Amino acid sequence: MSTIGIVAERPGETRVAATPDTVAKLRALGYEVAVERGAGAASSFPDPAYAEQGAELVDRAAAWGADVVLKVVAPTDDEIALLHDGSTLVALLSPAQRPELLEALRSRGVTALAMDAVPRISRAQSLDVLSSMANISGYRAVVEAANEFGRFFTGQITAAGKVPPAKVLVAGVGVAGLAAIGTAASLGAIVRATDPRPEVADQVKSVGGEYLAVEVGEQMVSTDGYAKATSEAYDARAAEIYSEQAAEVDIVITTAAIPGRAAPRLLTAADVASMKPGSVIVDLAAGSGGNVEGSVAGERVVTANGVVILGYTDLAGRLPGQASQLYSTNVLNLLKLVTPEKNGVLALDLEDVVQRSITVTRAGETTWPPPAVQVSATPAAASSPPVEIAPKKERRGLRTALVLLGIAVLFAVCAFAPPPLPQNFLVLTLSVVVGFYVIGHVAHALHTPLMSVTNAISGIIVVGALVQLVSPSLLVQVLAAVAVLLASINIFGGFAVTRRMLAMFAAGASR
Repeated sequence: MSTIGIVAERPGETRVAATPDTVAKLRALGYEVAVERGAGAASSFPDPAYAEQGAELVDRAAAWGADVVLKVVAPTDDEIALLHDGSTLVALLSPAQRPELLEALRSRGVTALAMDAVPRISRAQSLDVLSSMANISGYRAVVEAANEFGRFFTGQITAAGKVPPAKVLVAGVGVAGLAAIGTAASLGAIVRATDPRPEVADQVKSVGGEYLAVEVGEQMVSTDGYAKATSEAYDARAAEIYSEQAAEVDIVITTAAIPGRAAPRLLTAADVASMKPGSVIVDLAAGSGGNVEGSVAGERVVTANGVVILGYTDLAGRLPGQASQLYSTNVLNLLKLVTPEKNGVLALDLEDVVQRSITVTRAGETTWPPPAVQVSATPAAASSPPVEIAPKKERRGLRTALVLLGIAVLFAVCAFAPPPLPQNFLVLTLSVVVGFYVIGHVAHALHTPLMSVTNAISGIIVVGALVQLVSPSLLVQVLAAVAVLLASINIFGGFAVTRRMLAMFAAGASR
């Protein structure tokens, strides 16, 4: 049985690698858990809360001497010296940017698992710390911008005058970008967004934003789930859009980052200078070089024309309790993966693409970078359009022939059938035509009210058919019985579907 050590982070880092709730679940996997005293204090998780879940409170050396050490940010040289040979470290290691860190861990014989190297594949979503933290950062970016911005986000009409809504531009529609768009839109702002991938337009719209397409003759495709560098043509057109928008919007939030490379420059000094005094820019990529000229990592900068540029790199840590909860859940899911027997023994399987991708050092060897992971297929080459089963002209001709046949049958019935059959048949025909066109153009959001209307109509049909059941004609009785059966099925089916939908809404409200 192995021991997991949860260590305190360096000053300024408010997150912790495991919450008290996570401790109980780690122990269910067969591990003993040792928590460094004060490790969760900055996240409002006191030591007694860990002890109540069965963790042992220990000093710094004992926590770092555990078989498996859980941490948030990368360790310092002094902390690496506390790890024992053969131990396992789980943390955010930035392996592409910090080869010296990997060398230090390798020389200590440590197996290092980088939580920020999780491949972007469906099976690894529950381990994706970058997405978890980006979600918080996007939300917090809007909160920080609102704190600096001197006006409402939402438009208002008051006795003192009209207040226009704030205009927000979000550059980059990843997890952080979508979180920022949704948050700003929920506050009432007009939100616009740009991204090299045109397929995100629907995502932007779904969270309340407007997608600004950068129309060039290229299609962005990612083979590993992360952002890629754009072409010169895209950059040139995007620069024009950023310049146009900078002069118009009140708040800009940039989220464009490429793992392993410096962040692309999106806003120039001239763009910033064109913004209105009091405007706010939040550069989420400030830690990797910045998307905005003039932003400084970790700093608040005010330009000569009164634009505030926030280059904070600790946005996720500004919601320490929530960030720690999400991070610890990602780590727990990793430990579930590498402890399949739930016996407290960590068993890495390097044949598994997820485990191989996050393992950066092992048994005195550096295993970074991992083999490439293919997560999206390259678009197939354009091929000739599929051959239609029937040409459009033939289909139109067939449709016209059926319509003419129906009209001929209608006239025949009206001309030769005894009354009142022609009148009834004419009403039925017109009802079918009108019903087809009306129902066919009803929006999805109105399907439930429409179901209620059809239930009412079906009830009228049942009453009318019951009256006809006493007719002396056997044919009329049979048709009336069929009408009662079909209308009853429609009514009971409608009520069953409505009841199921109401149950779903009630379940969602209870959560």
